[in-house]
Amino acid sequence: MRVAALSGGVGGAKLALGLSKLLPPADLTIVANVGDDFEHLGLYVAPDLDTLMYTLAGLSNPETGWGQAGESWNFLAALGELGGETWFRLGDRDLATHVERTRRLRSGETLSRATAALCAGLGVASRILPASDQKVRTLVQTAQGPLAFQHYFVRERCAPAVTGFVFEGAAAARPAPGVLAALSDPALGAVVICPSNPFISIDPILAVPGLAAALREAPAPVIAVSPIVGGDALKGPTAKMMRELGLPSSAAAVARHYGDLLDGFVLDTADAALAPEIEAAGLPVLATDTVMRTLEDRIALTRAVMALAERLR
Repeated sequence: MRVAALSGGVGGAKLALGLSKLLPPADLTIVANVGDDFEHLGLYVAPDLDTLMYTLAGLSNPETGWGQAGESWNFLAALGELGGETWFRLGDRDLATHVERTRRLRSGETLSRATAALCAGLGVASRILPASDQKVRTLVQTAQGPLAFQHYFVRERCAPAVTGFVFEGAAAARPAPGVLAALSDPALGAVVICPSNPFISIDPILAVPGLAAALREAPAPVIAVSPIVGGDALKGPTAKMMRELGLPSSAAAVARHYGDLLDGFVLDTADAALAPEIEAAGLPVLATDTVMRTLEDRIALTRAVMALAERLR
């Protein structure tokens, strides 16, 4: 089965890894959020692209889900001694990724070409594409005013109350080469929206002109996996954001958020009681174990999602 997946960082990367273990590299394309990208210390940092790359390369830190395992922090310590900004943690090995990406971008390469080169260097065979080669930047609207995403997420630790989101540059952006082709491939078996934050990981992807329409017109079922389990997020501020936006913190609210983009929805067995509510709106639901603690969990969830896609085709 050929699959196109939309993903943010940590949560989405878990399912992306499961997909990569079951699908030949030529049959998997992962479209990554670039709304988190920013320039820091003169370097182009792409957190979700990096998390996906490190995860599929077997290099990710299993404790944090981001960054590399066995990381060292000499650069950051030296930077602090010089009075530099240390609020965004860049490990020594991670720093090499940002330096090389920045070098390639400044030499004229696009983000998608630089990403392909970095993936090749890390031994990642499945295709990871940025949603766009143009800048799309998430601004978090808060009660204290707008914040650049990383300032909200890392520097302020998601503390300010959220009132909305703006995706700067999205209207002028274009899908990166290969993205629309992956979503319209006649051999496509499924489009999977990974269990990433709908507002800050998936919506920035869908804000790129043409991508939401591509999902609606996709030749295969579009299936989303809920990032909410039992009314809370396993990691990250999804549930907090939903409450601050006046939404129920539930899998059903996630399904409503995606609306007519979806042909199927996967939620955790802990939320199985919500299935009739979602199905009443005409959306088929699968209740299964969605908490991915081990590689086996990731593969099992992948099998369940693929089985639902087969049923819906």
